[in-house]
Amino acid sequence: MKVGIGTIYRIELPNDLRSSQTITLEIEVVHINALRMLPTEIVQHERQLVLYKTNAYYYSKYSTQTQKTIVTLPTDRAESYTQTPKPVAKNEQTITYGPYENVAALTRNEISLHYENNNPFLTVNNMKRWIEVSHWGNIAVEETIEMYHSGAKLKGPFSRLDFQRQQNSYSAVKTFKTSLPAAAKDIYYRDEIGNVSTSSVREMHDQVEIEIRPRFPLYGGWNTYYVLGYNVPSYQYLFNKGNQYVLKMRLIDHVYDDQLLEQVTIKIVLPEYVHNIEFYPSMHDTDIKRLRNEKHYTYLDTIGRPVIVITKRNALFQHIQDFEIHYTFDKIMLLHEPMLIIFSLFGLFCLVIILNRLNFSINHEENNEIRIRIKGIWNQLMEHNIKRTSFYQKLDEVLNTFKTNKDLKIYNEQRKKFEIDFKRIEQTFNNLQTKIKADSIETAEKIAEFQQLDAEQRKITQLLCGNTEKLVNGKIKKQAHGDEEQNLRVKIRDINTRISRILNQY
Repeated sequence: MKVGIGTIYRIELPNDLRSSQTITLEIEVVHINALRMLPTEIVQHERQLVLYKTNAYYYSKYSTQTQKTIVTLPTDRAESYTQTPKPVAKNEQTITYGPYENVAALTRNEISLHYENNNPFLTVNNMKRWIEVSHWGNIAVEETIEMYHSGAKLKGPFSRLDFQRQQNSYSAVKTFKTSLPAAAKDIYYRDEIGNVSTSSVREMHDQVEIEIRPRFPLYGGWNTYYVLGYNVPSYQYLFNKGNQYVLKMRLIDHVYDDQLLEQVTIKIVLPEYVHNIEFYPSMHDTDIKRLRNEKHYTYLDTIGRPVIVITKRNALFQHIQDFEIHYTFDKIMLLHEPMLIIFSLFGLFCLVIILNRLNFSINHEENNEIRIRIKGIWNQLMEHNIKRTSFYQKLDEVLNTFKTNKDLKIYNEQRKKFEIDFKRIEQTFNNLQTKIKADSIETAEKIAEFQQLDAEQRKITQLLCGNTEKLVNGKIKKQAHGDEEQNLRVKIRDINTRISRILNQY
């Protein structure tokens, strides 16, 4: 119920409170977006200051005989704070207003506190939680989180050097800790680039703690995106009696301390063929909104898996509560997918047997003759390729001999002979390509590709000969010659590998 600028809540007591009786109530109220950055922008190594305004009195519909307001700051550095209404006392990190006597109902006296707060001001503006239930013993959970630093924005440029050297970026968020269930396994953490390996996992008695370390520190106004996933055994969360099943899990996990999730979408994927689905949120979650069910299709699905879609705004640490989903599932349907695989494979084998016994060719004998001719020409190509390879090997021997005896006359005579041999075998390759064009254009293109690679090797061989001649004539040093020869032979080996790949296709 709205009263003035406040809201009145009704508290129902377990028993009636009689005259002169007393009762002790402990009320916890969490405010979001109550702190304002002042200044709103700071440089990289500046401390972060916030302004907090609140009521010095306990805001109640009833008069209060005695009360005291205690404000605990994260540090003892307070720039300023309201000194009234008296008494006001400050002791290190604690500022105490009161005690005050006989405060009237709905009394307000605004106080302001301007102090240092370098706690991580992280806010998740969008979180998508995916829970996939399997009756084969596993529940997969994946969270897609978009997060930003809601503190004072960074003013000016960011210096990675200063950040690494000084390590005094007070407001920057370098790491934060996330808690997962104790049974979590197969944990992965990745972002848009890929897997992030800088984070660490620590297994504890009642939880698995992950230290999330983004690729870069987060300053005010900066944001990050990541995906966190894990598996848990279904026997800890899925219970059944006959065909009646109950799934009991957390609505959200602990993302970070004092978390604020502005928008959360939870999708629970149930097994195929479930029906009579009922969703029961925690009794404390009164603002959960359930949307229309969806369908999810994955391997071997026929009618699709039902997806329960839930949204919630401004989820806090206190909202880490369990929900329940009740549904009916006939256990005989567990055999659906195995039987589907068996019959599919059986049908595939039968189809292969039938196709192998049928001949779909228009002219079977003519096709056989063409294949034989192609095979024969290809065998000739491989035989001539062996000769071609031997020519190059003999040319290497000539070059090595030329380096030793430096007899230019003998070298020129042998090289001319090789040129004649290369032209002769090149003509042979051209003839083979011409013969095969009528039978197979694809094979002719392979031979043309082979010839192109041979031409490239011949050019590189000519460079190799020229490099050797320069060495013998003293135009280059031995070291330079060796480096150049090594580079050229690497290219020749690459060409021979590609030629072998072509020849091995038939």
